[in-house]
Amino acid sequence: MQKTPPAHFEAASTLAVVVSSNEPLLFLSDDQKVIAASASFCRVFDIDPKTVCGRRLSEIGNGEWAMPQLASLLTATALGSANIEAYEIDFRRPNQKTRHLVVNARTLDDGDIDHIRLLLAITDVTDVRAEARLKDDLVRDNAILLQEVQHRVANSLQIIASVLMQSARRVQSEEARGHLHNAHHRVMSIAALQRQLSMSNSGKVELRTYFTQLCQSLGASMIADPDRLSIQVMVDDSAVEADVSVRLGLVVTELAINALKHAFPVERPGAIVIAYRSSGKDWTLSVTDNGIGMPAGRDAPKAGLGTGIVEALAKSLHGDIQLSDAGPGTAVTIRHRESAGLRTDLSTAASEPNGLRNAIPAEPMRLAPPI
Repeated sequence: MQKTPPAHFEAASTLAVVVSSNEPLLFLSDDQKVIAASASFCRVFDIDPKTVCGRRLSEIGNGEWAMPQLASLLTATALGSANIEAYEIDFRRPNQKTRHLVVNARTLDDGDIDHIRLLLAITDVTDVRAEARLKDDLVRDNAILLQEVQHRVANSLQIIASVLMQSARRVQSEEARGHLHNAHHRVMSIAALQRQLSMSNSGKVELRTYFTQLCQSLGASMIADPDRLSIQVMVDDSAVEADVSVRLGLVVTELAINALKHAFPVERPGAIVIAYRSSGKDWTLSVTDNGIGMPAGRDAPKAGLGTGIVEALAKSLHGDIQLSDAGPGTAVTIRHRESAGLRTDLSTAASEPNGLRNAIPAEPMRLAPPI
């Protein structure tokens, strides 16, 4: 019995795979004549299967496959000088919408070295691309809408802050006036955050810019003589989620207000430094002044509303509060540690010419500034 040549056996196997494939496939000769087409190819592209085999690719259907660039790439692939991988084409037919196709082609080694054969795979990505564009448009529209909402919220907060200041000017009670001023500063803290969010494209807040804007707002409303008092910001390139930045901003607001109120009596000059450093998920926030320091013993002030706010915010951030002598002045430090034993060094603060010293780690204790 005469055996079937290997070349014929391999070609027959490929032919069977192509014909039975659920994907649009074409089996081509090196001169781009169709040896076989999958039923899915004929169904997807509305071609009568009886009119395909033996005809050139450019001749099938109504001539819509006569694409010079595709023909050139197939010729180069057959010669071994090129490969067609994820080549995109626009497939146009009369009175039908343009389809977007991704084409892959390769030569087949079926044992017949005298004849090069090509396997052409076609994928219709029209609907997938349309869905992707729709998704991109929705994301872009949502981002624009979010920025507009944030902008409007920031404007509303500034209006509220203005109303609070007007109310503070009208009241007779010094205590009530002080509470209104504190409320004003807290609202402005959130307004500064909203302005930063409206300019952010990533959904995160860059703390250096945010703290700088926040401290500029506090200084403008609370420091009458910038030559006597200043607020300095020393923050690395950290960026955090918006909800975290809200809490950090409120902590900075409360501690900075406290220092401005109590650390520099009788026209005493000085400075407040806001410092933030992070390493991985660990971070350290400190607010340090070079004022008169914290009274001790019976003279130690009782905890106020601001103290409760800072302690609650630090707890929500999973941070430990430490109060220490900055010699002169006071340092309040909040540390968050994910990894055991890692310490963040705020040594940059020690090199500043304003006389501030780094916060000296102390045992965690209840914060007691008269905020």
